Amino acid sequence: MSMIDDYITKRSKQEPEFAKAIQEGSANLEAAVAVRELRDSLKMSQRNFAKLVGKPQSTIARIENGSMNVSVGLLGQIASMFNKKLDITFK
Repeated sequence: MSMIDDYITKRSKQEPEFAKAIQEGSANLEAAVAVRELRDSLKMSQRNFAKLVGKPQSTIARIENGSMNVSVGLLGQIASMFNKKLDITFK
């Protein structure tokens, strides 16, 4: 375990708000990577991808940079649009 992992573990035990922020940030980053990988695999620009999904390009950009708390519903819409299955797991 790295020093940062130790720090996160200790602080998360002491501060529930910190633990919640870490979990939300992690979920946002996982969604960001998944959406970006899907878009890249389709060789699409953010603008074209957004147009097909029916969302503004800025929404796709916020998802991909991890700054948006993207809903399961929106991820489901994206998956459905490209005949993909949204898979949610607890680790």
